[in-house]
This record gives sequence, C-alpha cells and structure tokens, in this order.
Amino acid sequence: MVNKLASFCIAALGALSVASCSLTDVSQNKTTVSISAEKKPNVLILFFDDMRFDTFSYRGGPVSTPNIDALAAESTRFDNAMTTTGLCSPSRAAMFTGRWGHKNGLDDNVDLYHSRLSELPLSEGGLLRRASESGYLVGHVGKWHLGAQGTKLRGAEIDLGQGHEPRERFSRPYTPTNKVTQVAGYYAGKLDANNEKHEYYQTLPGTYEDTQAYKKVVDGKKMLRQVAKDERPFFGVISFNQPHPQYRVPEPYASMFDPNKVVLPVNHGIKRVNKPFAQDGIWWPWHDVGHMTEMDWRKSRAHYYGAIAMVDRIVGELINTAKEEGIYDDLHIVLLGDQGSMIGEHSLYDKGPYAYDELMRMPLLIKNPKAQPRIVNRQVSMIDITPTLAEWMGLENDGDVDGFSLNPLIEQGDSAPEYKDKPNTAIYAYEWYNGAWFGIRAIRTPEMKFVWNPGEALDELYDLSKDPYEMTNQIKNPKYAQQLAYMIQLLDDELVRVDDPSIETFRHHMNALLNPKKKASAH
Repeated sequence: MVNKLASFCIAALGALSVASCSLTDVSQNKTTVSISAEKKPNVLILFFDDMRFDTFSYRGGPVSTPNIDALAAESTRFDNAMTTTGLCSPSRAAMFTGRWGHKNGLDDNVDLYHSRLSELPLSEGGLLRRASESGYLVGHVGKWHLGAQGTKLRGAEIDLGQGHEPRERFSRPYTPTNKVTQVAGYYAGKLDANNEKHEYYQTLPGTYEDTQAYKKVVDGKKMLRQVAKDERPFFGVISFNQPHPQYRVPEPYASMFDPNKVVLPVNHGIKRVNKPFAQDGIWWPWHDVGHMTEMDWRKSRAHYYGAIAMVDRIVGELINTAKEEGIYDDLHIVLLGDQGSMIGEHSLYDKGPYAYDELMRMPLLIKNPKAQPRIVNRQVSMIDITPTLAEWMGLENDGDVDGFSLNPLIEQGDSAPEYKDKPNTAIYAYEWYNGAWFGIRAIRTPEMKFVWNPGEALDELYDLSKDPYEMTNQIKNPKYAQQLAYMIQLLDDELVRVDDPSIETFRHHMNALLNPKKKASAH
C-alpha cells in the first residue's frame, strides 16, 4: 500500500515544485499522505523584433502606450537592459539558452543570404526543451528565427503561426536580390505605392486585422485559451516580427504621427568621423541610405512610432485574453525586444556591426505577481533571462550558465546583496553578420563604453556621461588613458568569466593599444 501511495505522491507532484512529500505508516491498515507543494508558475514571454527601449510613454517616449505602461506598473522595469548581439538569431539563441554563441553554436543569423548557419544545434534544447522535460505544457507562436521546425523539435506541443523561417530544415536561404533593384530605383527617383519607399516605410493596405501581426495575435489568443484548460503549468512564447524594419503599418497607425513634428535626435544624420570602417559597409541592401532625404527619415520614424502604437494594442489584446481566461493574476510575464534599431542615428538604418546604444539597449519588463513592482537601474543582460526563468520553473541545469539570475533584483531592487560585489557592466558581441566576420566585443558601464574591433585597426571609447549619443570616439585622447585601461580590464575579466575564445587575441591587441611606443620600437 505504501508503494502505491508513493507512486501517487510522485505523480501528483509531477507538475508541482516539491516542498515535501511524506508517507507515514500509522498501522497495517492506515497510511497518511502529506503533500506540501506549490504549483509551478505559468510563464509567458511576449517577444518583439528590433524594438527600441526609448519610445514608450512609461519611459517618457513619444508614443502613448497605455497597455505596456499598465504592465510596467505591475512589473520590475529593467531600464538599463542590454541585448547580447544586435542581430536577431544570435540574440535569441543567447536568450533561450543562457549561453553566448561560442558555447551554444549560433553566432550569426540563420536562413538568410550568405550566412554559414541554418539552425541552433538541436543539442541546445534551451528553455523550451527544459520546460517540456520538467512537465510544462510548452507553446510557441510566431517568429523563432533559430531554424526550421526548431520549436516542435524542442517539445512545443502548441506550435502556431511561425514567422520568418522556412518550414523545411536546411533549405536554401533567402536572397535579397529584389531589394537591391528596389533601392537602386530610389536613386533614380522611382517610388513605391503611395509615393513611399517601402524598404524604409510603408502604409499597408487594409486594417489592423489584415496584418501578419494580427494573425499572430489570433494564434496567441488561441494558445492562451488552450493552456487555460490544461491542468499542467505552461510556458508560452508569443513572438512578433513587428516592429522590425522596414516599418510597415496600416491606417490609422501610418498617419498617427506627423513626420513634420517628429523630433530627430542630435546624432541623427551626422557624418561618422573617427569611426570603424565597417560602419560604412552595406551589409544588407537597405543599408544603402545615400538616397534618403530628411523627410524620408522623418516618415520612417513616424511609421516606427505607429508600429509601437500597434504593438501596444497587441499587448493589450493578449493581456485581456489572459484576464478573460482567469490566468492573468498569477501569470509571470516577460516582455522584451531582441535588440534595438537605428532610424538615422549616425546615418545608419536597421542594424549592423556596431554597439551604439540605439541598437544595444532593449526594453525589458518582468512581472512576478509575488514581487513588489519596482524600477531597477543596474545594467542587466538578455542572457540573464534564462537563469531567472529556470529558477521560477525549477528547471534542471543543462550546462554552462553565462548570465545571472535577476530574481534578487526583482525581489530587492538595486540594493540586492547578491549584486553588491558584481561590477555594473554589460557585455556585447557581434561576431558575424550574415557570413561577414567582425568579432566585435564591447563593454558598457553607466559612464563609459569600450568597443574592441579586432577586424580593423580602430577601437572605440565613449564617455556616456558627457556624450550619451556616442558622437565622439575618445580612443586616441590621452586624457582618457586611465578610463581606457579600466574598461579594458573590465572586458578582460568578462571574457575570462565566459571562456571567450578571443581572449588571447584581445590581450595582444590591448597590449599594443596601451603601449604604442613599445610597439613602435619593436618595428
């Protein structure tokens, strides 16, 4: 009888975080079972593509975002969150695995022209497989961008509305030949429908309900209704291609912001001086922006703002569905963007091999219903999300963890003792862009940023306290020698901590950078 009850006890706790499960044999005929446990938390990730940190009204941005603001008011706001890489696939791989690309095997985009890679190796199960193996009902809706069928192969029972990737593994990559012709036409004065440049801004036909984003909303609602009926805890991801450029929205979002009234930042359209050569490269056809007028940039920014307003509507609809299904109150939510995006800052568009804040910083809200809402100003990284969720869900470890759990900050704020001796830094890497190698490593403190560019002979140092728009590269300014040495040591420490294979090359380059006279005498 005790063995049968033991089996029952184990089964009953399969979907629970076990606190205790004891069996007491009172007599030959009486046995009591004591189960003390808490149900594992339900977790939902709301994931957006190329979404900047600075646009929402809760951050004082230009777009009214009441639904996201309401979520922020119930969450821990990480106002200084950084992505790992300003590129879709490697940032997402780092987020889902908690490991840098040199460990998880994915350090470039997949399924796109000239990339070496087709998928995140299946040996990297990440959060999806770990959750599935821990008794979670796992669902994924929308953009994955880590290889065809990757969500199903990692245990997602609900697999809806894929976006961006092909459905067949190892298929030939998308090649943007049509975009080359289209951008060339802009130089010749040719415009697209509505006299727009659709590679940068586009008014979509139809309404919100006709967009690809809305189809993912429908699938997301379907998933939420399905998991609400299941007794198992669930881990769900609803991932959107919005607001990724080109910025495309239907009315009324396309006309919601007057381009003439858009405020351009001080680093908009500036000529890049003393900047790495790679920043001049056209790594994707629409990076060729020589044809863009100031009004084109204004329209692109206005359409981006419209896309954020539409994102806010999306978030509101999904949260309302969770409330209608009775699963919101104890729902743990992570809302984030995979990286930012350039809309003319430094005369750059989209993303590329650089580490400017407009690309490096990302929005991050984490709602733990048991924690007091707060604002955390300490710098954190996208790679910290995996260890945070793993603690929530009681997931088995699956290898190295490069990030730190954010739970102490969620529970205690910036004064959390676990963070007392941790440097307030965030590191960043840009190894490849669609098959082109750069090997960039960067480190940021609240006051300074250092960028190592091993593929060329110019690194970067920015005084963020005086130059938050990163317009002046101080790498050759002797007045910053002490700060440079300090930043180099911080980056060295982090590269060692995460076993970065570039460490020896980095040290060689930094020795030459810090001791130029010694290098000259050697020649």
